[in-house]
Amino acid sequence: MNFAVAPDGAELAWTSEGDGEPMLLIAGQATAMDGWGPTAKLLSRSYRVIRFDHRGIGRSSKGDAARYTTKLMAGDAAEVLKAAGVDVAHVYGHSMGGRVAQWLAIDYPEKVRTLVLAATSGGQWPGEGTDPAKAALQALVSGDMDRLVPLFFDEDWVRNNPEATHTFFTSHASAWAKARHFKASREHDAWSRLGDIKAPTLIIHGTRDALTPLPNAVLLREHICRSVLVRVPGAGHGLHLDHPETIDWIRQFVAKKGA
Repeated sequence: MNFAVAPDGAELAWTSEGDGEPMLLIAGQATAMDGWGPTAKLLSRSYRVIRFDHRGIGRSSKGDAARYTTKLMAGDAAEVLKAAGVDVAHVYGHSMGGRVAQWLAIDYPEKVRTLVLAATSGGQWPGEGTDPAKAALQALVSGDMDRLVPLFFDEDWVRNNPEATHTFFTSHASAWAKARHFKASREHDAWSRLGDIKAPTLIIHGTRDALTPLPNAVLLREHICRSVLVRVPGAGHGLHLDHPETIDWIRQFVAKKGA
């Protein structure tokens, strides 16, 4: 295990596996690097996959409470790349990790070769259809794994991947850190800056995502120049794990756009 040091002194645990061009994976709120599970392993066959624990999660320290914003967490991600000796990487963010990845591409454009955004949004939107379903939001706040699993994963995938499912939902995090991650994710607002993203961007979104409904992805596509949106039929919020076909799409996109 390696550690990068954030501007406030927080220690950020990170790891690297595989060879090839570097790809940074940025996990969702209150989710540790281990939550990427089989996705990280499959991607590491093609890339040098770099994962890290967000501040306050897993093996990373808490740091300053004021730095729990998606914009400042992008600074954490930049420090991880620096510690890994990487100048530029493909960046793949899921959910809150996708929000962090947006700021990384906006504030550190020289570090992002291609951008993949899964099950995420640019922030709250005044129109209808973008907010989480009430029952889904209540399940998220509850932290009850039994209520969360159907929102994220296909039933057959869960049955066949019990260890990966358990690991995804059992990241080590205090109530203090979880609350700040939730706040950071909910207060994210990058809509006015998404047009500044220059990296080729692939947006992947499930059609039955109740936590981040599909209209969010449509809006991202409209705001990020020359981005590509792939709708995944029947997929929920955890499509980055239970729909491995997305890995082939990412490989194809990176090969075409990342040169």
